[in-house]
Amino acid sequence: MTTAAPMPPGVLLRAPDDGPIVPDETLRGFGGLHGGLALALLTSAMQRHAPGLVLRSASARLHRALTGEFSIVTRVLRPGRVTTLAAEAIAGDRGAGGAAAGEGPQVDASAIFAEPRPVDGPVLAPPPPAAPPPPECEIFQIPPEFVPISQFWQIRPVGPNRPYAGGAEPELTAWVRLLEDDDPPDVHRLILLMDALAPAYAAMLTGLRLIPTVELTVRPGDGLAAASSPWVLLRARTRSAGASGWNEETVDAWDPSGAHLGSAHQLRLLRGT
Repeated sequence: MTTAAPMPPGVLLRAPDDGPIVPDETLRGFGGLHGGLALALLTSAMQRHAPGLVLRSASARLHRALTGEFSIVTRVLRPGRVTTLAAEAIAGDRGAGGAAAGEGPQVDASAIFAEPRPVDGPVLAPPPPAAPPPPECEIFQIPPEFVPISQFWQIRPVGPNRPYAGGAEPELTAWVRLLEDDDPPDVHRLILLMDALAPAYAAMLTGLRLIPTVELTVRPGDGLAAASSPWVLLRARTRSAGASGWNEETVDAWDPSGAHLGSAHQLRLLRGT
């Protein structure tokens, strides 16, 4: 008896949206489908309704973990040169009729697409941090029993900070890439990789604590269109953290040439012990 190899996330993102999605368990983060992959899948479905337009912002609310088969339902909220769409991930094969009575989607998302029109004005982007090239950085292996999807990418940290190492700063910087091929990131792969690192807040902790994402927003940068390397340099930092456990994290991404690929914001919740 042979077992089919799991579908890598990049392949899944290119698959046609022609029915329910049954993700392999290897695509899970903590407890359910990886949050960045969930937003990437919903954004990919929305992109099919905005041909020729460029994604400017995508945001997801992760209400409950996706642990099995689900369908994606999309709708256009506002068409035009700036088009707004919405999408929902609904458990089971209920794409046509929506969620069952009394239930909502496991994940819902919205996105803004626009025509690629240049305008005159100063161009601004955050500068990349100083970082050795990826081959000069050691590999950091996330145990797949904690985050199964991490087996599909490689992380090479920059600087001393590591997750759950009791550091002084809530910041993580690292090179990341998908291992399935040498393709540079497109917009959907970038969304996935923006959520590849451990929570930045975990750099200050000394023991494993769950800090799930509740809301994730990704805004691609102009440099993404010219990306030529599979490597992405990520810098994630927790901007604020309250006594209630809610914290806000920002992420920026660059390619090896220093071009800014995009930014992300995450709303996370530190769970109690």
